[in-house]
Amino acid sequence: MILGAFSIRSFRFQWSADILTSWAFEMETIILGWYVMVNTESVLWLTAFGSLQFLGTLAAPMFGVLGDRLGGRTMLCGMRAIYAGLAAVLMGLALAGFLSPAWVLVVATLAGLVRPNDLVMRNTLIGETIPPAYLMGALGMSRATGDSARVGGALAGAGLSTLLGIGAAYVIVTTLYVASLILTFGVSRRLPVPDPVAPRGVAMPVPSQWRELKEGLLHVWTTPALLAMMLLAFLINLTAYTVSGGLMPYAARHVYQVDATGLGWLVASFAFGGLLASMTMVVLGGARHPERSTVVCTAIWYALLLGFGHVTHLGLGLLTLFAAGFVQNVAMIAMTAVLLAAAGEGLRGRVMGVRMLAVYGLPLGLLASGVLIEHIGYPITITASSAIGLLFTVLIGIRWRSSLWRRPRPTPATSAPQRA
Repeated sequence: MILGAFSIRSFRFQWSADILTSWAFEMETIILGWYVMVNTESVLWLTAFGSLQFLGTLAAPMFGVLGDRLGGRTMLCGMRAIYAGLAAVLMGLALAGFLSPAWVLVVATLAGLVRPNDLVMRNTLIGETIPPAYLMGALGMSRATGDSARVGGALAGAGLSTLLGIGAAYVIVTTLYVASLILTFGVSRRLPVPDPVAPRGVAMPVPSQWRELKEGLLHVWTTPALLAMMLLAFLINLTAYTVSGGLMPYAARHVYQVDATGLGWLVASFAFGGLLASMTMVVLGGARHPERSTVVCTAIWYALLLGFGHVTHLGLGLLTLFAAGFVQNVAMIAMTAVLLAAAGEGLRGRVMGVRMLAVYGLPLGLLASGVLIEHIGYPITITASSAIGLLFTVLIGIRWRSSLWRRPRPTPATSAPQRA
């Protein structure tokens, strides 16, 4: 049974809340990205908007520390209350006719302090509640919910903003955030785990948050598989997600010359490829060698993005993005499985928080891409970004080959939970 000890009721609440949050995230990204692109006609402003949404990655390790202390449920409730409040502000501004690109950037900055850490808490909850034998399947299910929401959210966001306008579209976004918050309250709290070395009846002192953070960073630095995955994650955000994510409104308007609906199809095509990969991972139980799968699929992803940078026909672009979405999700699910397995008990939140630091490569890559596109053009920029990513992926695979290629995978007999 894929859920193992995870209660069915709690999982239903988490699944429902996560999918509504993902719908709202994707709708916001499409609606606001297109709004900034149309109202400024500047790729630099577009990349600035995309970059501001990831400011919170700098605080991700501390979010991980708090997640280990308070539990993922408590953290998600607080974070999703903030999403709903900020969405309500944009809704009010839009309905009152006061919305401007400047306001969008201000709210994106505030949301960016919290939003990148949503995935940290989701994965922490999975690590807390799913037995190791079912981890890959559970991650595939979690990823599938997000990908299905990205497909629907991208199309819905583009269609609603075109038909109803940004104000009415944001009424729906705000409603989704409020509903996800209500459902998150239904997720089970983490059961307390006693310290096995603590004397019975004696309260042990609680270490400082900075000490816990230092322990998490040291654990990543001294574990080869974790260090390799962290460097690869930073590289992917710096060079790959800039192409398949933040720059998509520019490609839609200036390369394929389509409207917001066309942008929705481009984003949905990439997400649908990811959804198919997630479903495949659930059915097959995950990759047999997740470390190898991460490196190989990342290299294929870069090769596809290299071709995407020179495609000008919309149909071929959609097909390329679909294939890229498939391999990137196989790589990301396998990477998350490696991180959660190597993190160990009591450190998952901190390790996943450090993992989110790698996302800081995305705003850096977006800003650099915006400047380069202004000077050398879109195709050359995408070519350079993809080629650099492919080169360093190969170098990471070679440098940590003993951990990524030769580390034996636990057998089902040792990894499966013991039954009475």
